[in-house]
Amino acid sequence: MPSNPEWVKALKPSGPQGSELLAQERAKSDLNVDQLAEFMFTKEVLQRNERILNILLAEPVFDKSQNYFRGRNARIEAALARGKRLQQLQVQHNWSKDEFETANSLISEPTPYGLHASMFLVTLREQGTPEQHKLFLEKAEAYKIIGCYAQTELGHGSNVRGLETTATWNADDKTFTIHSPTLTASKWWIGSLGKTANHAVVMAQLFIAGKNYGPHPFVVPIRDLKTHEPLPNVHVGDIGPKFGYNTMDNGFLLFKNVKIPHINMLARFSSIEPKTNKYVRPSNPSLIYGTLTYIRSHIVLQSGSVLARGVTIATRYCAVRRQFQDRDAPATETGENQVLNYTMVQVRLLPLLAATYALHFTGRGMIALYNQNQQRMNSTAAPESRRAPGPEELNAGTDLLADLHATSCALKALASTTAAEGLEVCRRACGGHGYSSFSGIGSWYADYLPTVTWEGDNYMLTQQVSRYLLKSARAVLKGNAGDNDTTRILSEFIRRRDIGAAFDVIGNDEDLVAAFAWRVSFLTFEALRHRDEDKQSWNSLLVDFWRLSTAHAQYMVVKNFHEALNDPDTKKSVEPNTITLLHKLFRLYALNTLEKEASEFYSSAAVTVRQITLARTKAVMTLLEEIRPHALRLVDAWKFPDWQLDSSLGRYDGKVYEDMFHRASELNPLNSVVFDPYPDSKVLFKKDERQNLRSKL
Repeated sequence: MPSNPEWVKALKPSGPQGSELLAQERAKSDLNVDQLAEFMFTKEVLQRNERILNILLAEPVFDKSQNYFRGRNARIEAALARGKRLQQLQVQHNWSKDEFETANSLISEPTPYGLHASMFLVTLREQGTPEQHKLFLEKAEAYKIIGCYAQTELGHGSNVRGLETTATWNADDKTFTIHSPTLTASKWWIGSLGKTANHAVVMAQLFIAGKNYGPHPFVVPIRDLKTHEPLPNVHVGDIGPKFGYNTMDNGFLLFKNVKIPHINMLARFSSIEPKTNKYVRPSNPSLIYGTLTYIRSHIVLQSGSVLARGVTIATRYCAVRRQFQDRDAPATETGENQVLNYTMVQVRLLPLLAATYALHFTGRGMIALYNQNQQRMNSTAAPESRRAPGPEELNAGTDLLADLHATSCALKALASTTAAEGLEVCRRACGGHGYSSFSGIGSWYADYLPTVTWEGDNYMLTQQVSRYLLKSARAVLKGNAGDNDTTRILSEFIRRRDIGAAFDVIGNDEDLVAAFAWRVSFLTFEALRHRDEDKQSWNSLLVDFWRLSTAHAQYMVVKNFHEALNDPDTKKSVEPNTITLLHKLFRLYALNTLEKEASEFYSSAAVTVRQITLARTKAVMTLLEEIRPHALRLVDAWKFPDWQLDSSLGRYDGKVYEDMFHRASELNPLNSVVFDPYPDSKVLFKKDERQNLRSKL
């Protein structure tokens, strides 16, 4: 493909250069970017990220220049090559799990090994016995077997109890028969299954002597280890192109009476005694309950970073892009106005910028709560050398676990929805160029979008949250509630509801958090009244439950953000002016949310009409003005390298238009083709040099 002629290379964008505009933007703020980044991620993590980035940049297979031009088949091929090389580098450099995840994050696209490295290994590790670890996990960790997690079916997703695949216990030869009785029993959407995996953890209904014991996990070989062809009576393949996530081979899987040994049922929590054919129930069901929150907790932590990519790109581009003139600008000023100066852009982007920090600190709080719970639950599963836990300890652990589970469900739903919808807001804030793949937002949005559905559909999860809140409210009214944050705010509401809320949400941060807690409590007791007193059906209350779960999650985000900023370690880690700015981000997130949910805050008597009006007309608009000079440095603190963003619009140096033109004219394979445009011609192309381009890559 010919390069641009010299006269084109000599051209520059008109007006102030992007690099000059971004330099001016950064000069407006005194925010210490490096210090804030170290506070958010630690110096060790930032150094690790840079070290691994340099390793990846030296590998030709990770070249991103053709990422936006490849079709699905070519993308899968490139992703497989990258996945293989990534695993080789992990062995070569003896990477830890965190280092390997860092490399994946920098590459920023799923590889066909993705579900092996996450769900397959995690499931074997968490649910397998020591004997099964020896048999399956060690081989899987060495990539001698490649696996996936096959739960979702063509006809069932979120309703795991409705799965149709069966696993029937054969008492005569001590085996299981795995079978797909219907077409809708086909496993579907299973990542790494389509072409990569040779084993699957299959969730199937366990039948013993005709009785259904519910879904259980089974390790099932699906492809020959030498030929990689499907095994007899196994039908498996790729499900085809998707809206996004097209570097992953999501697959389908059907079985026709496939037998597997007794050892292939993962048996850490439940099993079958082969001599008696009796089902052994989980010794501590709560441990299973606890591990379910792991992935959701990490989705919450990840959501801030996911959204931050879009906000970084949009903020940088809106600081470079200039459109129209400010109607009230002095007559002496000429030239077009930076788009970021328009309040209509600020009110779309800056609350999302605040949300990135709010979600980051909430994610950190979720991970800390998860780790605390795991330590507590593991201590209750005491070895024989320690005393058995008493009833109060068990109840306390279960109470904390139930609160953690509900919180993780609520936050997963809110955080992933906020990130997904926020990315689209960022794309549209970039104007017409946001529609180009070169923006780096569209493909990222498409790849992230399934997160709002997997690990619990976001609407369905709200029912689990509401069920827990109603149960907690009943316990509070009966006076036998446990001690956790949820029961505390519900009890406080009961204590204060007769005297009213009287919160100063405009001038007091603690009152702002309390108003969010009050709203949750009010909605909880309202839903309880509708359910228990008015005897309304569960289905008729689903919309109320969704609102209740959203309110609970928003309270948790505001609470966690506030606590993180008031932690003594925060004052030791960052300068006072940085803390002041972060408090403004906190207030922007909270007040912007309050304004959008105004009817619920008002109907619950958490705030007055005047406070809502002040929040909308004064407080939020003032915060936008105060945060605006720091916007660029606040996105810089996320420390995304240009290679990771892979965005023309989000370049750190602001050379937006130069990069877009380079990608379009010099990297685009279609420019190596000369069309034959005439309908009566028998050929499509007069010249096609794409093969020459491919050979160079």
